[in-house]
Amino acid sequence: MDSYPAPALAMVESMHAAAAQDPARAIAFQGAPGANSHRAINEWDPDALPLPCFSFAAAIEAVEEGRASCAMIPIENSQAGRVADIHFLLPESELCIVGEHFLSIEHSLMALNDKGPFKGAYSHPHALSQSRQYLKERGIVPLSHADTAGAAAHVAELGDPEFAAIAPNLAADLYGLKIVEENVEDAADNTTRFVVLAREALDPATLAGQETMTTFVFEVKNIPAALYKAMGGFATNGVNMTKLESYQKGASFAATMFYADIIGAPTAYGGDPAVDRALEELAFHCKGVRMFGTYPLARQRG
Repeated sequence: MDSYPAPALAMVESMHAAAAQDPARAIAFQGAPGANSHRAINEWDPDALPLPCFSFAAAIEAVEEGRASCAMIPIENSQAGRVADIHFLLPESELCIVGEHFLSIEHSLMALNDKGPFKGAYSHPHALSQSRQYLKERGIVPLSHADTAGAAAHVAELGDPEFAAIAPNLAADLYGLKIVEENVEDAADNTTRFVVLAREALDPATLAGQETMTTFVFEVKNIPAALYKAMGGFATNGVNMTKLESYQKGASFAATMFYADIIGAPTAYGGDPAVDRALEELAFHCKGVRMFGTYPLARQRG
């Protein structure tokens, strides 16, 4: 299965077999068993069957093909910013956002022994950047790996006591490593936001009485002040836009797409007519707008 370290591979195969028996309970994620995405699934739905996938694209594909009911994908981190290439992957898929989840990120240094000293520490680049000061103060060289839990499995496979990994505690439990030190992240408020992707949008009836978030992408017309005009409807209708990110469409640099989150829902989802008016004005100034879903608000913004 792609290139998981040997200590993770048997576990991955077992989890795939369990998910195949009950795909309705399976939730796909990117990474090796024990990754933060695995933790997020355990918090989101303790009865779920986590389905590890080597890439974000593979996790989305598992949902599209019916091998999982949904996927848990990290979208942004409070320290590192944008996490996944969801801006590119989601528009190419037919999946919808049906939920969001915030996970407190707690990194631990783990190794074959808890004594040290350590020459280097393997982890995902984001985890390394989030623990940069800790590693610098101890003279530990940061070593990049595909994901945090995969780094822990790699250290177990290496069998060299001079190398460590930065990963969630769950990874140490799974791969037989010892915790050298907990909470090695430089910022105590390190948090990652995940979105839950499924083949079908939520039934509007399930959102009754709940605060909601709506996500969409759009491409403005190639005229002066197009973005300013497109955003005007949200201001005049009192709709709070909590996220706006731009990204290039294709390699020509001729078309810019925008990814946006707003608080509230269209009236089709039992929401506010003001959201309808804002989206209608947005569409007037755009080449295209694609809605990704309306779902419960997991955390208050502002």
